[in-house]
Amino acid sequence: MGLKETLENDLLIATRNKDDVRKQTIRMILSNIKLLQIEKGQPATESEIQNILQKELKLRQEAVEDAYHANRPDLVQANQLEMEVICSYLPEQMDVEEIKALAQQVIIEVDAHNINDMGKIMKAILPRVQGRAPNGLVSQVIRDLLV
Repeated sequence: MGLKETLENDLLIATRNKDDVRKQTIRMILSNIKLLQIEKGQPATESEIQNILQKELKLRQEAVEDAYHANRPDLVQANQLEMEVICSYLPEQMDVEEIKALAQQVIIEVDAHNINDMGKIMKAILPRVQGRAPNGLVSQVIRDLLV
């Protein structure tokens, strides 16, 4: 069963259990998947769905920061609950040390020497971390290693 089918099944379960946070979050994700499918004119791939989940997670993280600075604990809590739901559909996230080790390996593989080789490195590493680490974090780790 694919990720989209899992989301659809979980939406039914959340609706039956009257779990409003899970239901609304899953509906939002499915809506974004549907929008992508309409734009592409074909079904979304698993990696595209994971990208949607990553994007939504990032949006929630930014919303938590904004709500925290605005002294709105109600919004902080609501966004954190949505983040938990989104994270439950993502593969286990890599920590910084795992990313650093993989980046060092890729740097050696593509024979990179400086920041000008960033494109080659990113092209080689992104498929390996797909859905398990945010691209921004991967990019930052690589920059730190090359400097």
